[in-house]
This record gives sequence, structure tokens and C-alpha cells, in this order.
Amino acid sequence: MKSVFIVFNQANTERVEYMLDELGISGFTLFEQVQGRGSRTGEPRRGTHTWPEMNSAVMVVVEDARVDELLTTVRKLDNRNKAVGVRAFVWNIEQMV
Repeated sequence: MKSVFIVFNQANTERVEYMLDELGISGFTLFEQVQGRGSRTGEPRRGTHTWPEMNSAVMVVVEDARVDELLTTVRKLDNRNKAVGVRAFVWNIEQMV
């Protein structure tokens, strides 16, 4: 099993949920009001007057075989609008209850 943590501009919230629905991934945890800055060229997302935009994040746990499909779909979403930005990070899940 793998955990995929997807961070995205709040403007993409509906697109991310639609993406998960289309992939048949029903379980996820949504984190709203996530602050940060991308490590490459990202502008800060702080919810302030100077940096008004905010991010959200979603975490899903999927079978190893589903990861490539999910990352391909995230990459397609990111390519739709590079300025808005979407990133995904994958971790191994050692145990679950």
C-alpha cells in the first residue's frame, strides 16, 4: 500500500475530487487552508493580503499498482495550468488498522 499526499491550490479542489472519483478512489482525507510555498518556482500561499491564495491537500491510500495511474492524472491536472500548481508525494504504508 502507498499513501499519496496531493497538495494543490484551492482553485483545483473540485478538479481533484473529480479526479479521485473518476479513478474510483473513494477514501481520502482533505486538509483545507494549507499554507506553504513550492520548492521550485512556487509563490507563497498564505491567505494574507500580500499572498491571498491558499492551498489544500488530500491524502489517499491506494494499492501499489494504482500509484502510477494516479500520478499520471495529477501530472495532467498540473499541466492544465502550471501557475496554479499541483504536487503529489508518495510514501510507503507499513501497517494499517
